[in-house]
Amino acid sequence: MSDVLTVSTPSGPVRGTLANGVAAWKGIPYAAPPTGALRFRSPQPPEPWTEVFDASSYGPAAPQLPNPAVAVDPALGVDEDCLSINVWAPEPDGRKRPVMVWVHGGAYFVGASSQRLYDATSLVTHGDLIVVTFNYRLGVFGFLDLSSLSTPGDEFETNLGLRDQIAALRWVRESIEAFGGDPERVTIAGESAGGGAVTSLMVSPAASGLFQRAIAESSPATSVYGPERSTQVAEAYLELLGVEAKDAATLRELPWKPLVEAAAALTNQHSTRFPGTIAMAPVVDGDILPHYPVGAFQKGLAHPVPLLIGTNRDEAALFRYMKSPIFPTTATAINEMFAAIGSDHPGLVADEKLITDAYKGFPRRSAAMEIARDAAFRMPTLWLAEAHSRTAPVYLYRFDQTTPMLAIAGIGASHGTELAYVWGNFELSKKDPTFRLGGRKDADQVSQRMQARWAAFIHGEAPDGDGLVDWRPFTADDRATLLIGKHDELADDPDATIRAAWGDTVIAFS
Repeated sequence: MSDVLTVSTPSGPVRGTLANGVAAWKGIPYAAPPTGALRFRSPQPPEPWTEVFDASSYGPAAPQLPNPAVAVDPALGVDEDCLSINVWAPEPDGRKRPVMVWVHGGAYFVGASSQRLYDATSLVTHGDLIVVTFNYRLGVFGFLDLSSLSTPGDEFETNLGLRDQIAALRWVRESIEAFGGDPERVTIAGESAGGGAVTSLMVSPAASGLFQRAIAESSPATSVYGPERSTQVAEAYLELLGVEAKDAATLRELPWKPLVEAAAALTNQHSTRFPGTIAMAPVVDGDILPHYPVGAFQKGLAHPVPLLIGTNRDEAALFRYMKSPIFPTTATAINEMFAAIGSDHPGLVADEKLITDAYKGFPRRSAAMEIARDAAFRMPTLWLAEAHSRTAPVYLYRFDQTTPMLAIAGIGASHGTELAYVWGNFELSKKDPTFRLGGRKDADQVSQRMQARWAAFIHGEAPDGDGLVDWRPFTADDRATLLIGKHDELADDPDATIRAAWGDTVIAFS
């Protein structure tokens, strides 16, 4: 068995582990450490090795501060040398299987592929597929646009997190066949910032041909900014750090921790000062991202691959518990958001009252959170679905499933709650209150259906299966939407009211 667990990659041999019929290879370098002269530069190939690489444990997470919402094993640590990739596969048998490449979420500044939530054992077992997860640079190292500081011979490149993701996809294309995967059947998938990365990569020329299908869960597709805004953020960051622009070269020499601490402070300040925006996110740079993603979809410029996309019914409920919510959750913040968008695009939000009137109870907080949900997630998803349905099959969903405990707590089907169902990983800690009042049996059944649908899509089929409600592709005529709950339901245009209020013009920051 050790022979089939030792796999040759372009960089060198790796040896994995086998447990419960699932083989796993973890912590494989897919790029050189992005340190020293490579900090703020595109990922480079790793140094080849000849001895067998021990791929039995994850690599360290990308630099970030501890966050109670992100369960990263402290034993793994965090380090700039973070660009590693993990592969899960059924016990090797010579067959080639389709591949899901997962981009983790975390608002572009936290998260890791080693989170227990992303253990792929259940998905591989029930889906008969290969799963790939990986780390990419976050925050200041991955999504702070410092390109305005570039000088001849000292370049600060843009969208480094996206560049890492493209490097990981290229690694999959070159290496995955040795692990039993089919490089011509790759689905890129992600949630939250990972979903935003998916919709960004769908319009990136550099990602062309690297995947054949896409899954975007809760994509903040409009949280992509232009150079003017990203330059302002960079200037605010340097001020916080106490570094003048002329001394930008020192950013390559400082330890990573003070850089990350300053970025965390900026993140907290930014979303409070500028409701509806996040400090560090993908930027339109004319290179990796030539266009704003939603606009590119509407012009038919996205890669013509089938897309499974959706959001959760109560996306914003979780953000109200944050000390510095990254999305607005009060009427005051909502009004400030619309005013700022109006400054970016005079006349664009002249019908702000038409939008707010569509939410019963505004300015109460519950209605404000619904507006935040739709501004950040639901409306961008609807704009994308309608645009892309003219190019390729689109399957639209809304995740409504919750548990008695989460319903009572006012969380419901909040942001990220679908992940445990997709991955089949529940109750990852003893403190998890999700099922304290029951609901586990229903959850298991919903999870089985979601895994079957996601796996069917990854296998190149419609996301259906025996005993499942048929899921028709979305079209502008019927706007078919799968409502995922205790009992799945296919509904036509369940978003008609909010869609009419927001209209077809993209309302977003530039």
